Parts: sequence; C-alpha cells; structure tokens
Amino acid sequence: MATLRQLRTRVGSVKNIQRVTNAMKLVAAAKMRKAQEAIAAARPYARQLDRILQRLTQSLESQHPLFRERPVQRVAVAVVTADRGLCGAFNSNVCRRAQVELRQYQEADLITVGRKGRDYFRRRGQAPVLHHADVFRPLSFNHALQISHDLGQRFLSGQVDRVLLVFSEFRSVARQQPVVEQLLPVVPKPAVVEEGKPLDYIFEPEPERLLDTLIPLHVNYQVWRALLECSAGEQAARMAAMDNATKNAGELIEGLVRQMNKKRQASITLELMDIIGGAEAVSQ
Repeated sequence: MATLRQLRTRVGSVKNIQRVTNAMKLVAAAKMRKAQEAIAAARPYARQLDRILQRLTQSLESQHPLFRERPVQRVAVAVVTADRGLCGAFNSNVCRRAQVELRQYQEADLITVGRKGRDYFRRRGQAPVLHHADVFRPLSFNHALQISHDLGQRFLSGQVDRVLLVFSEFRSVARQQPVVEQLLPVVPKPAVVEEGKPLDYIFEPEPERLLDTLIPLHVNYQVWRALLECSAGEQAARMAAMDNATKNAGELIEGLVRQMNKKRQASITLELMDIIGGAEAVSQ
C-alpha cells in the first residue's frame, strides 16, 4: 500500500508528464497547420500539371521512357514514414501496408524514407537496399528531387520494372489512410472531354519536348506530395496521441488525488480515535 508521501510524488511526476504532453500537442498542432498550408498551395499546380499531361498524351503516342510498360519481374517499393515516434499507430500502419504489398512480389527492392520505416523492417530482417535519412528536418523540395532521381534511375536502368510509393494520405485531422500509388511507369489519367470544345491543341514547343520536361516534373511532384502528406499526417497523429495522453494523465491524477484524500482521511480518523481514547482514559 502506497504511503501518502509516495502518492504525492506520483502526482507530481504525472503532472510533469502532463505538461510535456500538452506542450507537444500544441507544437504538433502548429506544425500540422503549416503542413496543411503547404499541401493546399501545391494542389493547384498539381491539377494544372495533370491537365497538361492529359492533353499532351491524347495528342500523340508517347514513347517517353518513363511511360514504357514492361513485364514486371522486379519492383521497388518506396515506403515513406516519419523520423520520430510518439504519434500513435501512424508509422506502423504504413509499414504493415507496405508488408502486404511486398508479399505480392517474389522479387522486390525495399527503399525507405524516414527512420521509423527503416527500423521497422530491420527488426524483421528486411534491410532496405536504399535509405533516405533526415528528410523531414527540415522538409524541402530538394529531398523530393533526390528521392525521385534515385527511383527514376532504378527504373530507367532496368533494375526494376515498376516503382510503387507507399505513404499515409492526409484526409483529415482524425484520419490518415495508408495508400499505395504507382510512381513508375507513369500512367496518365484519361483526358476529360469538355463539352462543346475540340480536343486539338497547338503546342509550343512541340509535345515531345514538353513531355521531356513535364514528365520528370510530374514524378518529382508525386514524391513531394507523398512527403507533404506524411508530414501533415505525422503531426495530426502526434497531436491526437498527445491529446489522449494529456487526458489520460488528468484521469490518473484524479485517481491518485482520491487515494491521497482517502489516505489523509484515514490518518485523521485514526488520530481522532487516539485523542478520544486518551481523553476517555484520563476521565476514568
């Protein structure tokens, strides 16, 4: 049975932890807002880039190397996770989704972005062939360029026949959904026919030269979007986890305070009984 002093010490320790978790929640909320703003700023560019690629691909039969489909013998699975923990099941959900994808192929190269994904697979005997470290400190477009360049070179050199990107898509503050997207070869979306408008366009320069510029930009952006989604999802998951931890600490403090009050009340009752007993003994 804990003594009153031990209970006071535990209450003080839990209060210190509660202050830390509450501060981490506030920091995660601020970082999440910045990440959301970055995603919102990137979406108009993405929509316009997709629209241009749709118009280009319907105007010619592209032979661009990044469009070229070939029989799939080996794939590269790039897993994007956070560098830090304390964000609930955010990282483990992405890794488990990647494991499901890896089991579908006999030959697969595992590429990790973020320390948590690398550690997860190393503990299970699946060392990645390539790891990109310290991507999110700080996050910049140069990291996306480096990652997309490495993945593109593996595809163009014939080391792999398909490149898959596994990351957590930020859908709301309370929901982050692990998804798998094919990065290479590029599969253009079907063009949307606008009613009453012809589909013939005049391009300057010619479409082939435009594709040589726009397709690498498209690949770079897909990696950049995955990094932004992961960054926002990580902070949202950490904010929720720290909020739960703060509430749990509050409930634990309430329980400890009740135990302290009971212990103090029992001590006072015993002292009163001793005083009353002594007074009765003296009066007799």
